[in-house]
Amino acid sequence: MAEDLLSQLKQMSTVVADTGDIDTIRRYSPQDATTNPSLILQAAQQENRRSRLAEIASHSTDIDDALDAVAVEIGSEISALVPGYVSTEVSARLSFDTNGTLARARSLIERYDRHGIPPERILIKVAATWEGIRAARQLEREGIRTNLTLLFSFTQALACADAGVTLVSPFVGRILDWHKAEWPDGDFSGDNDPGVKSVRRIYEHYKGHGYRTIVMGASFRNMGEIQALAGCDRLTISPALLGELAETQGHLERRLVPIDAETSAPEPQDESEFRWSLNEDAMATEKLAEGIRKFTADQRKLETLLAELRKK
Repeated sequence: MAEDLLSQLKQMSTVVADTGDIDTIRRYSPQDATTNPSLILQAAQQENRRSRLAEIASHSTDIDDALDAVAVEIGSEISALVPGYVSTEVSARLSFDTNGTLARARSLIERYDRHGIPPERILIKVAATWEGIRAARQLEREGIRTNLTLLFSFTQALACADAGVTLVSPFVGRILDWHKAEWPDGDFSGDNDPGVKSVRRIYEHYKGHGYRTIVMGASFRNMGEIQALAGCDRLTISPALLGELAETQGHLERRLVPIDAETSAPEPQDESEFRWSLNEDAMATEKLAEGIRKFTADQRKLETLLAELRKK
């Protein structure tokens, strides 16, 4: 009898749930779970959380304190259900503030520690801006593991690996979105998908140069993108696509295979090289800025919700 695709995928890649929904995590038993401001907002709006959110809001010193308290509360619930990492994101407003990112990351780790969750279980998510990557380098030196998100370009991937980050989350679907908007009649099916190509290039470069940074494909638009990256270190998948994979029978071919390092790591980029190279990539520049704006917009919605609850 043929196995479902999700079961086969778990034999090739570490499957990560891209959600803050507890029921979904219970249903699909992923190794890790990732959250972001949009997913935390979705989880916080669930009716069964309302009384607890009101309690958190009323005991918080300010909105930033309440936001982090909610993120850690949900992250702690998730940590009881997955054996591996839980990713929690630093405020998107700090995407261009290295010192601010460092302070919030340390605060999040301290909050998790008070919940009995050790630092090695947590990945602090930081946008892959120059400032975010600098912060991640320092956090890794302090033993705080990081997940560099909103990663759209090879330039960002090179800088992250040089910084020694634990994990990168190259986005697939948002890259595809940009190319479809630019070339509506283009053929982006299968191996022509530009997001899939991006992750493969990063994966092969990391393995070929002996980087230890984990590659986790993210932001999928369809099941085909996931199938095309079977074998990637990790894949973080939405509840809807986890469901599709679990319900689909058939053979899943491994597409990415690790290789032994053959060459030494290249020279690291300096700030001007990084900024120039990123600026030359219109897609990456636009999607990075858009991603930060979208996460900030959802953060504002959560702030409004918590502010209302604090008044009650």
